[in-house]
Amino acid sequence: MRLLLLCAGASLGWSAVTYTKDVAPILNNRCLECHRKGEAAPMAFSSYKEVRPWARAIKEKVVTRTMPPWHADPKYGHFANERRLTQPEIDTVVAWVDSGAPEGDAKHLPAPAQFDDGWVIGKPDMVFELPAPVDVPATGVVPYQYYTVPTNFEKDMWVQASEIRPGTRSVVHHVIVFIQMPGASNTAREKLSGFAPGEQPKLFPPGTAKRIPAGANLVFQMHYTPTGKASTDRSYVGLIFAKQPVTRRAHTGTALNTRFVIPPGDANHEVHSTWEAKQDVRIIDLMPHMHLRGKDFTYTAVYPDGSREIILRVPNYDFNWQLLYRFAEPLKLPKGAKIECVAHFDNSPNNKHNPDPTKEVKWGPQTWEEMMIGWFDYVLEEETQTAR
Repeated sequence: MRLLLLCAGASLGWSAVTYTKDVAPILNNRCLECHRKGEAAPMAFSSYKEVRPWARAIKEKVVTRTMPPWHADPKYGHFANERRLTQPEIDTVVAWVDSGAPEGDAKHLPAPAQFDDGWVIGKPDMVFELPAPVDVPATGVVPYQYYTVPTNFEKDMWVQASEIRPGTRSVVHHVIVFIQMPGASNTAREKLSGFAPGEQPKLFPPGTAKRIPAGANLVFQMHYTPTGKASTDRSYVGLIFAKQPVTRRAHTGTALNTRFVIPPGDANHEVHSTWEAKQDVRIIDLMPHMHLRGKDFTYTAVYPDGSREIILRVPNYDFNWQLLYRFAEPLKLPKGAKIECVAHFDNSPNNKHNPDPTKEVKWGPQTWEEMMIGWFDYVLEEETQTAR
């Protein structure tokens, strides 16, 4: 097989593969979102000097499809934000490394990927930050913290895209920003956007947006994880407002189960959750969420006639990469259809990430506890002509 691969490579002219002409465009398009200064990845890939020492490691990660992270089973669903490299892209990286990782002619170097002050979504129209810096202790357990930020909007605003950026990434495990409706209690809120390891910014299709009513507040849910060194954080969220008429209002739903009990040592504990469409809807995106014992997660659409369709299967869930899967075309579900989620948890000693396989595990907010949430965004068909 190796001989055949080398012969094929020779016929394709792999010896001419260079960083500037062939590899840099792939890294720009697929990797720089995280692999740049100040972002989640531990190393930057913005130049040949930065990339060259990691050439063999890059080859290993792309051949095994460990990177870029994308955990959806390709047999189910079609997603607009798929990160999976194509086979020609993988072959190009392999050929480049196997030929000594040459730099190539600078004239072939593509323009660098552009990020506005670090923003993936582009420069926001408006930014909201925590009311004041938050002191995070060096040790201990920090309960979820909630901070309310007034928007002072005098009219309804429609958010096309949103991106949360942690102030001090090392201590911020996750952030969820909720919309608190005017005059509502602190618990009456709708999710606007989230940040977690690997999670991409929220981006809706053209004509679809999330409504923030006039007078609403934003509520930041902050999950801090002490690192052994006292820190200060002031996280923030950027919003881009719709520039064209909004014909579909985005809503956020969940198929969740909070009543499960995972026995000690159970290597494949199954948990179910269900959500039913009360009206005709279109599902925009899906995002499974579990903690360290999460093993796999499957979304299935169950139609009123009893037919079933797997719409997302994540066979190897990874808590360190909280990925969102955005449909290439929103999925239509008629009234009475259901989204059924099935998750498996590994509470055995074989799970190297398991905090304690001798303990019974229930729902809870901390990482040594568990969650089972099938997040999704959707629009109501009946609201097609009402959101402006």
